[in-house]
Amino acid sequence: MENNTLHSRRKVSFITLGCKVNQYDSDAMRTLFMRNGYAQAGENDDADVYVVNTCSVTSIGDRKSRQMVRRIRRAHPHAVIAVAGCYAQLAPEVFEKMGDVDVIVGLQNRTRIVDYVEEAMRRTDKKPLNETVDIMKVDRFENMWVDASGEVRTRAFVKVQEGCDNYCTFCIIPYARGKLKSRLQKDAVEEIRHLVAEGYREVVLTGIHLGNYGKDLHDGTSLATLVAELVKIPDLLRIRLGSVESVELSEDLIHIMQNEPKVCRHLHLPIQSGSDAVLKGMNRHYRLPQFKKLISELREKVPGIALTTDLIVGFPGETEENFLETLETLKEIKFSGIHVFPYSRRTGTPAASYPNQVSNEVKKERVHRVQELEKGIALEYRKQFMGCVVHVLAEEVKDGFFEGLTDEYIRVSIRDSHIEKGKMYPVRIDTITEDGLSGVLAEEE
Repeated sequence: MENNTLHSRRKVSFITLGCKVNQYDSDAMRTLFMRNGYAQAGENDDADVYVVNTCSVTSIGDRKSRQMVRRIRRAHPHAVIAVAGCYAQLAPEVFEKMGDVDVIVGLQNRTRIVDYVEEAMRRTDKKPLNETVDIMKVDRFENMWVDASGEVRTRAFVKVQEGCDNYCTFCIIPYARGKLKSRLQKDAVEEIRHLVAEGYREVVLTGIHLGNYGKDLHDGTSLATLVAELVKIPDLLRIRLGSVESVELSEDLIHIMQNEPKVCRHLHLPIQSGSDAVLKGMNRHYRLPQFKKLISELREKVPGIALTTDLIVGFPGETEENFLETLETLKEIKFSGIHVFPYSRRTGTPAASYPNQVSNEVKKERVHRVQELEKGIALEYRKQFMGCVVHVLAEEVKDGFFEGLTDEYIRVSIRDSHIEKGKMYPVRIDTITEDGLSGVLAEEE
């Protein structure tokens, strides 16, 4: 209680760049501050502490992270600034030299971030505390929790895995987050039980390399065993999986998706390219015949499953012929959604030094062509739901009506006034919107 009184007027603000995993890490660090008596700064409040959770997936992420730190320092010259995340881990010396940062924690020892911040507050010199460690020597998951008390959201992202052993030639993340590390299953289940008790009804399992969850624990734990435990939680209505690599999709997991209604019939399977020549250059661990065979089997075993993907265009050496192969592959597979990115040359990765780098103009044009194709395929996909009843978990009000997601990760507006947040509703679809669907309450079928 004494500690809480001491910090009752101190406020902390978090700025998160990058992925959902980073967002979870920020929420977990925020929980540590709250437990130590800090208050969350409002949007227009001045904070005593600013934590910037940095991103380094591209050089643009690096630049945005630096810009954010400088902007905060100009606006709040007396605040303590701490940096965490991938860029802080990869290049702590950059933040040391900036002169604007007080604490650098990277991707380990984040459970001690409050201690580091308070040590920085007591110091009289301006030298930043650099608490980063050699991430490649870390082999245990840093277990952090998110306290959802007082939150009013319905869908929670929970990180169960850290690190990656794939080493795709375009990606810096294995060097930033280190090797595969899985959270103990009992710890993940306990946090999710707590979130459900706080009112959350859907959980999204996330990680850097989610499909390999449990392999480093050597005790039989897997993504399938974790999901099997979660379906037993009474008030948890939905379990959704984050991105999973196709080569790591187990028969046990597919079997659960077939037979357990709580598990969403949606998988995000990154393909990255529709050309085998490009996949080889990327060091992706599959080829198109293998990927297409899996897609066919999934659609046969889990009728109605929605499949979305990530795609990179303009990888070094990608010819127009390679790109046309990719377009044909996308037309054949018919993903319900495609996240397309232009290849970003990332210093420190093998692909950055590859010959035949593709011009920005060509990359931009290829992104546009994929987006146009995706728009048509996604529209055709949504048309099949016209007149059908789907189940929607009500999440938030937009344009006067509650909206939420279907199993298939389609956003639906429910045109009815008798809706409560956090409840699941049968909705009969009668309208296709620009980026989703709309309908009215229906009788249960």
